[in-house]
Parts: sequence; structure tokens; C-alpha cells
Amino acid sequence: MGVLRARGLRGLPRVAWLLGFASLFNDVSSEAIFPLLPVYLAGLGGGMRYLGLVEGSADALASAVKVLAGRFSDRGPRRLLVVGGYALPAAARAAIAAALRPWHVLAARLVDRVGKGIRSGPRDALLADAAGEGDRGRAFGLQRSMDHLGAALGPLLASALLAAGASLGTTFAVAAGLGLAAPLVLLWRLKDPSGRGHSDSMETTGGEGVRRSATFEDGARPRASQTLGPQFRRYLALTVLFALGNSSDAFLLARAAEVGFSPAALPLLWCGHHLVKTFTGAPGGALSDRLPRGWVVAAGWGAYALAYLGFAYAATPLQIALLFGFYALYHGLCEAAERALVSDLVGPGLRGRAYGWYHGAVGLGALPAGLLTGWLWERFGSRAALLACAGFATAAAMGLLLSSSLARRRP
Repeated sequence: MGVLRARGLRGLPRVAWLLGFASLFNDVSSEAIFPLLPVYLAGLGGGMRYLGLVEGSADALASAVKVLAGRFSDRGPRRLLVVGGYALPAAARAAIAAALRPWHVLAARLVDRVGKGIRSGPRDALLADAAGEGDRGRAFGLQRSMDHLGAALGPLLASALLAAGASLGTTFAVAAGLGLAAPLVLLWRLKDPSGRGHSDSMETTGGEGVRRSATFEDGARPRASQTLGPQFRRYLALTVLFALGNSSDAFLLARAAEVGFSPAALPLLWCGHHLVKTFTGAPGGALSDRLPRGWVVAAGWGAYALAYLGFAYAATPLQIALLFGFYALYHGLCEAAERALVSDLVGPGLRGRAYGWYHGAVGLGALPAGLLTGWLWERFGSRAALLACAGFATAAAMGLLLSSSLARRRP
């Protein structure tokens, strides 16, 4: 955290803190459930292939919603989309607690991911507009670190409840209740930046000038002549390639169970993983404000590939635990830098649309990634499935490094 202390967290806009706290509360709720989901589904009669179907189809549905919500958010107001996008998952998690069949879990996860799809683009566009150009990496890094702090606390909550004798259903119900804090804090404090107004200015992004004579805050739509540009589309294509190997982390938890972790230990393993992400997310975002963002993203994708290579050959619980810590480096290096790079490549009046397409591209690969990983796992074993994921990540990282206009791009 030393890099951030040098610059000071107090210089970041209030929006970054509000969205960070919302992410924290939401992930306490979400991650109290997620590490137990493979065990919960197995108890209802669902296997690894069904797990891939649940996680892949949920993220694929969210991808379509993200594109639509991103386009709509450029017309405003973004606040209502973000609040609603945090409220839906809380209701969905209550439905998971009451599930009696595997398809009940599938339906609830679809609703949960729809909520994520609604909020993702508008939230990131709000944050990018609020932060200064040289601070976007730090702002996204703060939001991601608080998100991961909540994700670390969620498994601890689940472990404490299970140790006290609570059932999985009761644990999920408590988690759903805590998730309501996220939309409530935003409904109380979050505001669209419509009151500030914007002066006319020119901002050059991706080699194209975009005149900000009016943005959605002024009630005007982006002009049809404004396009997302070839550099953004190239980055989007590489994101899709990486997403094809970015299967659900539920498979890594299943791998941990395969090697010897008990159901009670899985939340603790997941907690440790998110603690590492908490302390690397903000510095990783700050690093991307100083180095070419493409280099930072490619390094993160490379760390992902190495982690999956390790998971494929790990044979002991200690090796799995160490790999979960190393795997967190991908998140710390990438998440803030990936989002900040989007804002570098497009003009302000198109950021909602751009983030919609970005998050949609990530979700686009989720269904084939989940189905492919689940099929390879059941047909050839976990090693083949995890090596395939590592291969996609390696190809994406190499493609990004070979694209000089993206790899060397500075804030």
C-alpha cells in the first residue's frame, strides 16, 4: 500500500469510496455463498458439468445485460441502474437459500448475474468520469481492493456460521440479508454528477478526438459519429480470447476439494485468496497509472496462465493454498488496469457503452469457457481442463504484447 500512501487516498473522489463500500457489502454476501456452491449443488444432485452450466450461462446472460445497460447509462441516470444492480442479487441469494433442486440454483444465479450486468457498466463509467485522468488506476484499484476485502470477510462469516451449527441454507439466508446493505448505502448517498456540469473540451483518446460539447449529464445522447474506435475493438477481441480460458473459480475450489480440502476449510481458503487480492488491487491500479497499462494487463494474464498450470499439477493442500495466493496476483495486477485502459481508449460520452461492451465481452466467453472446462474435466480429468484455460490466457497475453499501440499505451 506504500504507493497509495505516497499519493494519498484522500485525493480520490467520494464516488470511489461509496462504490467501494457497496462492493464490500455485496461481496461479503456473495462470497459467503460462492465457495460452498459446488458442495451445495452436489447435495442437490448437480455434478461438475451442471456447475459449468450454472456459472457459464449465468455470466453469459449477464454479458448481454451489460451491453444494454452500458448503452442506456450514457443517457442517464446511472445512479438508479447501479442501485438496482446491487438490489437484485440480494433477492437472488435468498432464493438460493430456499433451493430444493439444481435448477432452482440455476434460476437464482441467473437473476444474480442480471443484477451484476445492470450495474457493472454504469458503475465503472461513474467512477471513470469522477476520477482525474492520472488517478483512474488508483480509483479503480481502491474499488477493487474494497471489493476483495468483502470477499475475504464473506468466507469467514460462512465458516463461523457453519462452525456454530448453522445449515448451508441458513448461512445463505444470512448472507442474502447482509447483501441488502450495498443498495441501501448507495440509495442514501450516491448521486449522478448532473449537478456539476461539464465545460466544453477536447479529449484525445486512441488517436481520435472527441469533443465533449455535451454528455449524458447534460441530457444529450452521444452523437452517432462518435465510435468506439479500432484500438478499443482490438482490446475487446483480446479480452474475449482471455475470457475463453477464464472459467469460473468454482472449478478451482472443486480442485481444492479433489486434493483434500474439507467443505469447512474451503471458505477459509477462499478468504485467504481474497485477502491477498485486497492488498494487491490498489497498488496494482496505482502501478498502471505509472507504467503502460497494456504491460500491466499482459503481466496479469501471464500470472493467470502460470497459476492454472500450477493448479493442474498440484498434489497437496499446501500447494493448492500457495497457488491461490499466487493466483490473486492476476486480480491485483489486472482488474483496475483493465478497466482504466477502457477509459483511456474512448471518450467520456461513450464510456457507459464501452464498459458495457467490455463487461459483455468478459461474459461472452463465460458460457463456452464453463461448458468446455466442465466437459474436459469430466471427460479427461481436471488437469486437461486447467491446462486448456492456461493456454487461452497465454495466447491473449502474447496478443496484447504484440499489439504495440495497446501494450505501450500510457495514461
